[in-house]
Amino acid sequence: MRSCAPPRARRIIAGRANRPLRAESRVSSIPPASIWRLPGFPNYLGASAATTLAFSMQQLLVSWLFIGVLHVEPEGVGVAQAIIGVPGLFLMLWGGVSADRTDPRSLLIRVYLFSTLPPLLLVALSHLDLLTYWSVTLAALLLSVATSFQTPAQAAILNRSAGARVQEAVTAATALTFVVQVVGLSIAGQLEDIGLDVVLLLQSLAIAVGALLIRRMPPVIVPRAAGPATPAWRSVLDGLVAIREQPVVLHTLIANFVSMIFNAGSFFLIFPFLMTRVYGGDAAFLAIMLVVFYAGAVVVNFALLKFMPLARPGRLFLAMQFTRALIFALYLLEPGLPLLVAATFLWGMNMGITTTTSRSIIQECAAEAYRGRILAVYNVGALGAQPLGALVLGFIVAEVGIVQGLVPGLVASLALCVYGIALTPIWGYVSAERRPS
Repeated sequence: MRSCAPPRARRIIAGRANRPLRAESRVSSIPPASIWRLPGFPNYLGASAATTLAFSMQQLLVSWLFIGVLHVEPEGVGVAQAIIGVPGLFLMLWGGVSADRTDPRSLLIRVYLFSTLPPLLLVALSHLDLLTYWSVTLAALLLSVATSFQTPAQAAILNRSAGARVQEAVTAATALTFVVQVVGLSIAGQLEDIGLDVVLLLQSLAIAVGALLIRRMPPVIVPRAAGPATPAWRSVLDGLVAIREQPVVLHTLIANFVSMIFNAGSFFLIFPFLMTRVYGGDAAFLAIMLVVFYAGAVVVNFALLKFMPLARPGRLFLAMQFTRALIFALYLLEPGLPLLVAATFLWGMNMGITTTTSRSIIQECAAEAYRGRILAVYNVGALGAQPLGALVLGFIVAEVGIVQGLVPGLVASLALCVYGIALTPIWGYVSAERRPS
């Protein structure tokens, strides 16, 4: 039976086990009957829903501006996605340090207020007839930078709101995220009817609502460390050392990063071209197919809530690598519309389970003192894989074609399944929520 705690942490936990519980520990050990009654959790979900609505609209907006308005070729879109995403990789580690050192609630409020500006910038550029490859890239880059600080802080707040019910909270938050993404994509898909400016203004408004809801949550008191402040680079290094000491965390991060290169990379680059260039769809068709994708993720995550907590989430995570290869094989056949919809729905289910299980393992195993930094590394891998995958796959698609660009993802998915079962502790990991005490 695999435990996520490193040897040093297990010794500390064993030493603490003999101490009498403080009053607040005894109270917090009795969770409410429903995660929806956890203190602060509804406000967290509301803020997460509002901002996810905005960020999901961004996905379609950027893709359509590049492909449908500016008519950029695949390699050009891949380069733009790399420019947009890569700077955030380094900033997200800094964001993780900030989430551990400061009140993540206050940090989120500032980040959300800044995030209202890039959509307004695009409105101004549109009115001035200055929408170009580089101006769209710049506006998207600004929002990406904000996301680098928002993601680890939001994850840190989730852990504090969830208490001991991490798996349920992560699954509920993920399910709601996918629901809201469907709504956001549906709104953004109407940009040709209601106008680009209206969609961008709604995006900015949704982020502002998120800031107001986070403001309603109580601030988190972060104890100040005695002595001089640790440099940010040293704090990042300490977080990486903590990851190395936890094999389950380390291998889950590696597997998820490689998975996302070909999973998210294919979704963000190949999928829009597949829907528009191969199947001849417009912005509305692309939006509908994106809704189908996220509907799959919504359905499977709400279904997962019935089985929480999962005893062995690692096994489900690795099984998804194998089933993704089968889904990609179906796309390679260039099926008709009914099978295309089915494959897209199944891909969404696959992505939903992969996201929930990998994130649950990391959030369960991450030591509280390093949680913001470890989650930042997780998000660096997940979000950083998107531009890296888009960059690599953009050049592959330019050489072999749009549909054939899915072959690397098929091969990588099978390889990850074998790697995870044979060479890592992921398969044998047992959740702390189901482990015998």
